[in-house]
Amino acid sequence: MVITSLDQLDPNGTYTYADYLLWQFSERVELLRGKVRQMAAPNRRHQVISRRLQYVIMTALLKSPCELYDAPFDVRLTRMRNDKEVKTVVQPDLCVICDLSKLDDRGCNGAPDLIIEILSPGNSRTEMKDKFELYQEAGVLEYWIVSPIEKTIQVWKLNEQGIYIGLQPKVEGDIVTTPIIPNLAVDVTEVFLD
Repeated sequence: MVITSLDQLDPNGTYTYADYLLWQFSERVELLRGKVRQMAAPNRRHQVISRRLQYVIMTALLKSPCELYDAPFDVRLTRMRNDKEVKTVVQPDLCVICDLSKLDDRGCNGAPDLIIEILSPGNSRTEMKDKFELYQEAGVLEYWIVSPIEKTIQVWKLNEQGIYIGLQPKVEGDIVTTPIIPNLAVDVTEVFLD
C-alpha cells in the first residue's frame, strides 16, 4: 500500500528505514527510535543562520577530506546494511562526515563526525533531549546546538567514555573551533548578525 499522507501512519506504530523509503508525502519527517517525528519548516532566520554556518564551514573544508551536508539529507545513525533494522533516520541542519565510506546514494550510513542543529520554535525539546541522546549513543564526535533566540552555540564533545561533555556556551564575540576541521573559526557575532 502506498503511503501518501501522515494520517495513514499509526501514531503509536514503530517504523524502520525500509518503511520510510516507501513513504510518498510532502512533509519532512525523521525516525527517532522507530517513531515518526514531523519536522517543522524552517523559518527565514533559521535559514540565514544555516547559510552563514555553511559558508564558513565550506571555506574551511576546501582542502579537507571531510564533506558538509545540509538538510534534507538522511543520516542513518546506526551503520547497518539491512534497512529493516534501521530505526533512526535524522535530517540534521548541518553535518560533517570525514569517513567517506559512510556515504552512499541515500545519504550517510553511520554517525557523522559533527552535527549542527539550529533550534526553531517547537523543536527545542527534540534537539535538546531526544537527539542529544541519539547522537551521543551513535558516537557523533561533536554536537553543536545553535540558539537563534539566545544567540549562543553550545558545543558538546564526546569523551573517551562515550559521554558528551558540554563546553562553556559560545556567545557573541567568541570564536568556535573544532579539531574535526582544524582551520575552522566560526565568529559567533557574524552567525547571528541581524
